[in-house]
Amino acid sequence: MNRNPKQGNGRGPRRSGIPLTAIGRKILPSELVSEQLAKKPPKQSKKDSGKNNKKDTAPVIAKKVNADGAAQKEPMQNRPKKPVRIIPLGGLGEIGKNMTVIECANDMFIIDCGLAFPDADMLGVDLVIPDFTYIERNADRLRGIVLTHGHEDHIGALAYLLKKVNTPVYGAKLTLALVEAKLKEHQLAGKVQLNVVQPRRTVRMGCMAVEFIHVNHSIPDACGLAIHTPAGVLVHTGDFKIDYSPINGGIIDLARFGELGSRGVLALMADSTNAEREGFTPSERKVGESFDKLFTTAENRRIIIATFSSNIHRVQQIIDCAERYGRKVAVFGRSMVNVISIAVELGYLKVKSGTLIDIEVMHRYSDDQIVLITTGSQGEPMSALTRMAMGDHKKVNITPQDFIIISATPIPGNEKYVTRVVNELMKSGATVVYERMYEVHVSGHACQEELKLMLALTKPRFFLPVHGEYKHLKKHAQLALSMGMPKENVIIPELGNVIETNGLEMKVVSQAPAGRVLVDGLSVGDVGSIVLRDRKHLAQDGLIIIVVGIDNADNSIVSGPELISRGFVYVRESETMMEEARVLLCEALESCSPAELRDWNALKGKLRDVLSDYIFSTTKRTPMILPIIMEV
Repeated sequence: MNRNPKQGNGRGPRRSGIPLTAIGRKILPSELVSEQLAKKPPKQSKKDSGKNNKKDTAPVIAKKVNADGAAQKEPMQNRPKKPVRIIPLGGLGEIGKNMTVIECANDMFIIDCGLAFPDADMLGVDLVIPDFTYIERNADRLRGIVLTHGHEDHIGALAYLLKKVNTPVYGAKLTLALVEAKLKEHQLAGKVQLNVVQPRRTVRMGCMAVEFIHVNHSIPDACGLAIHTPAGVLVHTGDFKIDYSPINGGIIDLARFGELGSRGVLALMADSTNAEREGFTPSERKVGESFDKLFTTAENRRIIIATFSSNIHRVQQIIDCAERYGRKVAVFGRSMVNVISIAVELGYLKVKSGTLIDIEVMHRYSDDQIVLITTGSQGEPMSALTRMAMGDHKKVNITPQDFIIISATPIPGNEKYVTRVVNELMKSGATVVYERMYEVHVSGHACQEELKLMLALTKPRFFLPVHGEYKHLKKHAQLALSMGMPKENVIIPELGNVIETNGLEMKVVSQAPAGRVLVDGLSVGDVGSIVLRDRKHLAQDGLIIIVVGIDNADNSIVSGPELISRGFVYVRESETMMEEARVLLCEALESCSPAELRDWNALKGKLRDVLSDYIFSTTKRTPMILPIIMEV
């Protein structure tokens, strides 16, 4: 039984959280509690217990009369309770920007706050984050933010939200260390209350409480959540897999999920990323076995391994192999350097003295003494591996002496970028090993049999698949139906759905504002659909500018029209076409009356139409046409 931290245990005061000393300041644990939402009832005396030995002792809340006039008793658990609302603001029908709001009465909190990476048609966009409108409107009811783990799609947008609302943040030690690094980049260090929570400890959120449960994932300190509410217990798995032989941290706490299921789970929200994959997700140790074989195959060549910077378990196995084969390890890529530095400092990475070397001294070692760990497993244009492949890296030139391992599976949409990088690496003569050739990558997400086990353990009344594209959510819902869940109790949520439950039923009752906000450099939300449309137009067909000078006194044409082309045609090679276009514009201007010359909007429209019709008839292209009228 959990104890109240104020009561102690005879050995001094208990603490609910661990100070995160590795990030330079003490974490305030004032909001952390370890007691259960409801205390155990007091023991009954023999005298009292005798009164309750009568038949039919279930609590009665109301008397109903049967047809024969006899009173019908209704058990307490069938009584509607204070409603709780689940509002997903990201992570549904998409990969990334996971964010969910849980609210009850005058209290609400947020689960995760992640980002997504832009699609190919989002030209110039750096990041995509959730729409925070609903949070800002209800900031006075916000009690905190709880984080399941430290991946970008779960913490990447946190700094942008914390610029708008000031609220405590709760998570595991590594998760908050990664958050702290992000807050420093956004000049928020020291301004946000970070609270470290251990698994099986509970955080109070007004009339609700959130219990952290250890799960396996591709990053240490991943947690699922048990949300204790007046309507019942909601279970959110976070990103998870069931790994019976994890690299460190122990196996997923299946016992706690089973205990919650035996007591009654109102609703389960479970990771759907791998719902289409049959069987079980392989253990991370499989990758370590493959690395060992590949290190032998590499012989006297330099080894370069690209993987996700946050996959600390993967990095640990690379370092272990390097140490066994007497190689030094150098790290490339800003995010990789940051994460590995934090992991080593906090003890999540075990590295022997002298194994890690600075990139500046790498040239002192021969090829068979070096392992490079780098970013770029997704073919990102500015990543270290891509720059190596294109010959743009300042420190590393790819040669036939390189043995390159891409230890990741391309995220949907990134396949062509990864293929381009692989092709360029091979053109340089390097040997390239990627996921389909060897077991150099395993997923951090549960496959079908693991998802079924989670459903069987928690035995929820209602089920909401989360985290994935619609096809993943749909397949996960079908798994639940195949296990006997009633169809009316399985809800495939959509972004912005306000899903309400009173403990007896669950339904969508309204819609909250939800969507995507685009980040371009330091601008947040300035780039919308119209800007993206214009960027796409410019990228596809280019731009022509018409410049005309008009005398303000008599509205006569004093200069132009001049044509300037960018991204449409090379003017010196298309002089005839450009001159014909200029003649047509001159004729259009000469045909205008003084009144038409004074109406600049109408004049711009006329010039645009004349030039557009001519260019399309000549080239079958539709460049953006921008008339500029100067008053002289």
